[in-house]
Amino acid sequence: MESRLFHKKTYHLYIASITMGTIAGNLAFNIRIKFIYFVVAIVIMGAIVTLLNIIAMKNRKYRKWIIGEPEVLIENGKIIEKNMKKIGYSIDSLKGALREKDIFHLEEVQKAQLEINGSLSVLKKQEYRTLTKQDLKALHDHSPIELILEGKWLEDNLSMGRYSKDWLLAELEKRRVQAGSVRYAVAGSNGTLYIELFAGSQSEN
Repeated sequence: MESRLFHKKTYHLYIASITMGTIAGNLAFNIRIKFIYFVVAIVIMGAIVTLLNIIAMKNRKYRKWIIGEPEVLIENGKIIEKNMKKIGYSIDSLKGALREKDIFHLEEVQKAQLEINGSLSVLKKQEYRTLTKQDLKALHDHSPIELILEGKWLEDNLSMGRYSKDWLLAELEKRRVQAGSVRYAVAGSNGTLYIELFAGSQSEN
């Protein structure tokens, strides 16, 4: 799983990290520059980073610019594709982060938000908030089966017998959804089909 799931840096901190690393590298390999210059450079850079953090803590207006802001990845059960692309998340990355919270199906999620410290906050849908032990057992016994991923049909899963291409096409037709507009489709543990469309696509009226 990609490391960006756990570390969300602003451009300022990213640049500061690179600068500090460059200074440290020169300190180790460039013997012609006096040591005191490296110390001064590190102190100045550290002071700048500290000052930015203080400003962010005391001034709400600049906090968003300096530290960043939370990114909503799922809203009302729908993936916000624009925000996913903005921070470089794939569906696999998002699912991996959800699995760490014992959520194995996107259909369970009402809202998911990536916080500025890199953690993922998740609000489940009402019907999934009070799962019993029997429900959890059923979830493990009948894992969701992915049928379409990033617009590509997963032939192996569609030929397992339980779900076929004809079944999937029929389900999409019921919802008046064109197959080419589906970015992600998965058959849930209860047999319910969950689909996510590409940005700009919508079901027919």
